[in-house]
Amino acid sequence: MRPYKSSSHGNNSRRPTVLHLVCIAAMFGLLIFSLQSSFLKGTRNSDLNREEDRILSDFQQSVQQCVANRGLGLTAQIIDHCKLILKFPEGTNSTWYNEQFKIFEPLEYKYDVCEAILLWEQYRNMTTVLTREYLDARPDGWLEYAAKRIAQLGTDKCYNRTLCEEHLNLLLPAKPPFRPRQFHKCAVVGNSGDLLKTEFGEEIDSHDAVIRDNEAPVNQRYAKHVGLKRDFRLVVRGAARNMVAILNGSTDEILIIKSVTHKDFNTMIKRIPNPVYLFQGIVLRRGAKGTGMKSIELALSMCDVVDIYGFTVDPGYTEWTRYFSTPRKGHNPLQGRAYYQLLECLGVIRIHSPMRAERKQDWSDVPSREMIRRAHAAALRLKRGQADNLGQFGSCKVWSNVDADSSGPVSGSSDMSDVRKNSNYSKWEIMPFKSLRKEAQDHYFQMEGVSLYKMDGNKLDDLVCVKHSLKSEV
Repeated sequence: MRPYKSSSHGNNSRRPTVLHLVCIAAMFGLLIFSLQSSFLKGTRNSDLNREEDRILSDFQQSVQQCVANRGLGLTAQIIDHCKLILKFPEGTNSTWYNEQFKIFEPLEYKYDVCEAILLWEQYRNMTTVLTREYLDARPDGWLEYAAKRIAQLGTDKCYNRTLCEEHLNLLLPAKPPFRPRQFHKCAVVGNSGDLLKTEFGEEIDSHDAVIRDNEAPVNQRYAKHVGLKRDFRLVVRGAARNMVAILNGSTDEILIIKSVTHKDFNTMIKRIPNPVYLFQGIVLRRGAKGTGMKSIELALSMCDVVDIYGFTVDPGYTEWTRYFSTPRKGHNPLQGRAYYQLLECLGVIRIHSPMRAERKQDWSDVPSREMIRRAHAAALRLKRGQADNLGQFGSCKVWSNVDADSSGPVSGSSDMSDVRKNSNYSKWEIMPFKSLRKEAQDHYFQMEGVSLYKMDGNKLDDLVCVKHSLKSEV
């Protein structure tokens, strides 16, 4: 009996051992499979990353060659597939002294091409005019954001929404009055005294739309230098008091207020028949600043091709000049010159200056749109990761819908002058969709009727996206 019991006990003890071995073998198999899958996935991701790096490296070389050909002495030193340094030629006289940091302006600047191309290509699809639908869609739109756009409000929030609406209604359309690709070619005309060395007037006037800054005069005296066509004008608070005289009867010139609305602006708006809107552009922390850069942002949100005039200065320039007044201090000219050159070689703008007046502008040394498209896609995949399935609306953090039957009120107020009441200042807000050029209509349908708005700061991933009914436009 004992041997039998002993044998029975031995068999029972071996059964768990076999089960354990089977479980261990299964777990080991799963581990091997997991490791193989991770390895293959990592290999695929690595291969994809190498492909993106290759595309961006090729693009960097194209940008480098563009700077060498068009940079008037500037050179581009490539650091990696995204970063490069733009350098002024040896011997450049850095005479611009920064009072804040107690240093002379440097002669080289580091840029991230991947971030730059993501930012500026995104601008092509955005609206840059503040609208009622943006304030309605944004969670803190009326309470907090609206207050930031009104000077002398006396509070940092719109606790009294009616009061805030009274301030903003004069220049607040219901939906975007201007659309991406509304124009083919646009000219952005700066105020540099270098314009007096040129005769770009007829060339500027040949554009579909012309954008000017602040108090820049448009008359026969300067016609051969800056042209006579006037479509848009980006203005700051200081220009409000002089704007009636500057407009000089030009009733169709559209005013875009750069920063915040103010009682001086509101008083001026009520007296003129011109359309007036508030710029909704983002805060960009970079060397090329000021109204001129905002004008480029505005132009890119409406135009396929953006030509700039009156922005470029020679290396070693000590002060800004203006073609219509005495010189005055301005922004760092060398840093601005470098950044504009980068934008040209990213296909954002085309620079015209007296230093290039004699050369043939064939633009063949600027990267092609197809190369820019591939570089943009590669930079976007690297930024979002290889599992990106978000498509063209991947940066939309806030979504809203607009009822096709309620377009909202036209901007204005009850106490406007008869001059403004009886003008066509609101024509852009009620412009028929069928009057847009085909490229603008096609783009609208491609974007599925969605208007893109930027929020705040330098972040690229925070958009307010408002969906319109496509049927309402057809």
